[in-house]
Amino acid sequence: MKFFFTSILIIMALFANSQNEQSPTDWANLNRYAHANASLAPAAPGESRVVFMGNSITEFWSVFDSSFFLNKPYINRGISGQTSPQMLLRFRQDVIGLKPAVVVILAGINDIAGNTGLATTEQIFGNIVSMAELARTNGIRVVICSVLPAFDFPWRPGLNPTDKIVALNTMIKDYCTDNLIVYVDYYSAMADKNRALNKAYTDDGVHPTRAGYKVMDELVEKGIAAALMRP
Repeated sequence: MKFFFTSILIIMALFANSQNEQSPTDWANLNRYAHANASLAPAAPGESRVVFMGNSITEFWSVFDSSFFLNKPYINRGISGQTSPQMLLRFRQDVIGLKPAVVVILAGINDIAGNTGLATTEQIFGNIVSMAELARTNGIRVVICSVLPAFDFPWRPGLNPTDKIVALNTMIKDYCTDNLIVYVDYYSAMADKNRALNKAYTDDGVHPTRAGYKVMDELVEKGIAAALMRP
């Protein structure tokens, strides 16, 4: 039963990644969390709210590893299939408007897969930097995560993404170092010798299983704690 449930979620994620079907009048899917955002109560006094911005890897975190979000001021704003320009368009609504203390940004893998068209590493990096700059301008501490390893994309095979993922992660890490931003390195902890996502952490080569999320849990918690200690 557990395997069946996991398989259904992965199929859903792969479909979203392959199609990335948004309304022609809502390309960034601003409507997805509009009601939830409007219904969200203000952060309690002394509460350090954290918003997770991302794609299916972030979205399904709440499903595969729901205990990670339990009784914590963590808000998941992942949307399956999304690329960094789509996240950037909804960043003000789905992050800034929620007034978090910290934002955790995980973006880039779907750009490399070409979900919304071809994108260079520089363009992907630029969108991630723009999100970080918007956050910092609005007094939000930033955690930027490395792109997870992937050897191939089941919904778009043959792209050979490994070099591009390494290059993008290098750019992100250097930017974080230069700008005193917390960098969370999922890649090093989850890649195998072929620069693929370790089979112990995935069923499809791209999306983490619960075991994969457990690795991410520990790393991102340390990142959030480090960010909260910064001015």
